[in-house]
Amino acid sequence: MPTIPDRAWRDERVYQALAAWDFGTVLRLIRHRSGLSQKTIQDLTGLAQGFISSAERGFKEINGRETIIELLTGLGLPSDLRPLLLTPFAQVESQRLVEAIDPVLPWTAARMVTSLEAAVGGTMNGLNRRSVIALGGAGLTHYILQAAIAPPEAVAATTRNGISVSGKLLASLQSTTDALRQADASHGSGNLARAATAHLKVLLGLLKEGDFSEETGRRLAAVTADTAIQTGWYHFDGGAHAVAHNLLLAALRAAHASGDSRLRAGALSFLAIHGYSAGDPRDAITAARTARQVITDQDAPALHAMLLTRQARGHARLREENQALNALEEARLLCDRGRGEDDPHWLYWINTGEIMGQTGSCLLDLGRPDQAAEAFADARNAFAPEEVRTRAQFLSRAATAQMRAGDVEAGSATGHEVLALVTGIRSARLDDNLATMLTEARRYSSAAPAQDLLEHGQTVMEERAA
Repeated sequence: MPTIPDRAWRDERVYQALAAWDFGTVLRLIRHRSGLSQKTIQDLTGLAQGFISSAERGFKEINGRETIIELLTGLGLPSDLRPLLLTPFAQVESQRLVEAIDPVLPWTAARMVTSLEAAVGGTMNGLNRRSVIALGGAGLTHYILQAAIAPPEAVAATTRNGISVSGKLLASLQSTTDALRQADASHGSGNLARAATAHLKVLLGLLKEGDFSEETGRRLAAVTADTAIQTGWYHFDGGAHAVAHNLLLAALRAAHASGDSRLRAGALSFLAIHGYSAGDPRDAITAARTARQVITDQDAPALHAMLLTRQARGHARLREENQALNALEEARLLCDRGRGEDDPHWLYWINTGEIMGQTGSCLLDLGRPDQAAEAFADARNAFAPEEVRTRAQFLSRAATAQMRAGDVEAGSATGHEVLALVTGIRSARLDDNLATMLTEARRYSSAAPAQDLLEHGQTVMEERAA
């Protein structure tokens, strides 16, 4: 049986992942550096191949004493690296991090910086994943509510002989964030996460070492919040849910420091996505409702409409049909009003097609595939040709809805259309939608259209996994 070569362990990223108890990353790095398949890793560790795949992509946490022992024993962890596993327990900064993420303590600029450092993997990385990810349920609700009511903190920096942060510099940094956002709809977030993280680190460096006034400091916090939100989203769409959660919590602190309630609502909206997609749908509802309360003084119908779709998705996951449909109807009416004076520039993508697409997703969760297929049909022409990833995302759900409704021929035709779009797009969420679509097609594998789709799908999925 193959074994893990010693050279596969000799990498700084492996050391850091071991020290952070980030065993999903350890598994991914070791497997790639050794050139072994997931099936071989399954044979070595006894862990199911599906679990290995989910752990590598951030969907599953590797915890529990027996599971960790099976993993590290099977991989043959070198004895000289074992002391790295003690790092979390000896982390001298751990108490500072715990205080930084405690929502009850004052929301100071210093704690904002510490949260950002932890989220991007700075010097505070030792305990960030386990400490921040513990914020779920009542803990996350407390965090969300504090973001709405905590008094704003001062962001001015004393003169440090550092870089002078000017309006021109901030405009340039914001334009980079905007360019990355526009690229997301075309290329998928998996291609953008690394670049966005590097950009966020530049902003974090300015917060720590720049020279700026109170007004400029708030603008710097705003650009940082926007960038952290986008970076969290890119990691989430790439399947790194734990990293995304940390980034979104840090983004919420930066948005709070900026004094811009719309950015707070934006951060909360992405925490809502995290809730209904990878966490507790009740957290999605809490985040979306709180976000709407935060912007009650804003003329922002498009922002309110977007938040209502997030709330509806949470209700739909919980099978709360009336609440979901009521939220969607209110979102549609607000969208019909057009953009308001205070709707933010970064919310360019809210339109009737987006509302109908989210309606289709809700109806799928509510067990109404016929109506879902109709909603997706209404949404399909609302996206610009260059928004390839977004179109593929919605069309994959449309194909699933059509097949669940029994229209195998239409579902297969839509499925082929999706598969023709996805080349070069990196998105774990899209991969999940494709897998769901093909699973639905297998129910009709005796029908010629479904057979053709499954053959096409197998080829595409193998290419994407390569």
